[in-house]
Parts: sequence; C-alpha cells; structure tokens
Amino acid sequence: MADDPLAPLLALPDVAPTLDRARSAVDAAMRHQALRRSGGPIAAEVGLRSAVASAALEGHRHDLEAVRSGVVTDPVVQGALRATAALDGLAPTWMRAPRQALAKLHTLIARDLLPAADVGRPRSAATGPRLETLMTLLSTGTDAPTLLLAAVVHGELLALSAFAGPSGVVARAAARLTLIAGGLDPRGLLAVDVGHERREPEYVGASGGFATGTPDGLRSWFRHYANAVEIAAAELSTIADAALSTPRP
Repeated sequence: MADDPLAPLLALPDVAPTLDRARSAVDAAMRHQALRRSGGPIAAEVGLRSAVASAALEGHRHDLEAVRSGVVTDPVVQGALRATAALDGLAPTWMRAPRQALAKLHTLIARDLLPAADVGRPRSAATGPRLETLMTLLSTGTDAPTLLLAAVVHGELLALSAFAGPSGVVARAAARLTLIAGGLDPRGLLAVDVGHERREPEYVGASGGFATGTPDGLRSWFRHYANAVEIAAAELSTIADAALSTPRP
C-alpha cells in the first residue's frame, strides 16, 4: 500500500501491532458459540449499549435499563438509537456514496433537535478540502486495515465537528458503519462506543491529539481506538456468555 494515503499512518511506531492486537481480540470474540444461535438478539443488545454510551459521551447520560424499558425520551438518546438501527441498511451505501449515508445518519440523529434546514448536511464551516478528502477516501477505497480506516473516519469527523447538534454521535455512528461496511464487524456486534465511554478521559485527550495531526497525537488516537475495540470485544463475549446461559424458550 505504498501509494495509499493511509500508509504513513500505519507506518507510525506501534500503530500496526496495536491494531493487530485489537483485531485478534475481535476475531476471538466473533468465534463465540452463542453467536451461532443468538446473533440477532446479541446484535440488538450491542446496539442498545452502543447508543447509550454514545449519547453519554455527548453529555446525555441515562441508565441502560431505563433506556431499555422505553422511559427515556431524551432526543439525543433516541437519535443514537435510530442511527444504530439503521447501520446495517446503510452499509452498502457507505463505501459507494458516503455523503448520502452521512446525511441520512445526521437526519436520524438530529431531526428532533435542529431546524429542518440544518439537518442532513455538514456545517458550512466544516466543508472544505479535509472533509472532501475523507469522502473521496471512502468512495475510492484503501488497502489499509478497516480498524485504521474507522479510526480515521471517527477522528476526522470529530476534529471537524462536521455536523450541527450532536456531531460526536454522528462521528461514532460513522465509525461503526465503517467497521460494518468494511467487513470487520458485518453483523454489528462491536459496541466500540462502550470502550470510548469507559475510557472517556483518554478518549477526549486522544481525539484532541488526533486533531493536531502530529505523529504523537495520531499515535495516541490509534492506541485509544484499539483499546476501545478490545473493550468492545470483551463486551461482546460478556453478552454472548449471558445469552449462552439463558435457556431457549
């Protein structure tokens, strides 16, 4: 991938082995026997936990069980839930027409929070070469590992604060969409946002480091992202263990 635009990032010290360890953790979790019989319910639980975590990172914290019971009407939580439910359907569009998929994500997330004129399009201040480069990268493809691409998507959209309203929820949903569309997590089983929330101070600091564009800042973000993916793999194993111990109806 000598001419790949992400090649220099993968060449940063420790980045490739760190991502490889996270990928190994994902591969191990994906072999859990419960996924053969309960993949759908497990994916639904992962989606719920991921949406609640993403809203919490936006400052909208709610108890998981309260959200599960349907008593939480917070529009940020509801938007995160809608986006999570739409990821599978948006996966075919993401690598072909990423602008269209992002517009849909923002509409799902922010439709109850913003005037209609501000929904479904990036902020004018965020449009420019940096966002255009990211969209071109997604539509033309890369030989870089999907984990690296997802981390770049997440970091870039955060750095740009690309959308009005809960822009972080959009960035996190887009990163999960990248994992799904890229084939690393085709069934949507990785609640990476849970990993971000559990290491929130690191998440905030590392995302700021990514925005600087310095080698150390980039490395700190990729290390954090790998840590969050490993937490997501462990979370999947925990959910799958619980599913395996639940008697069939």
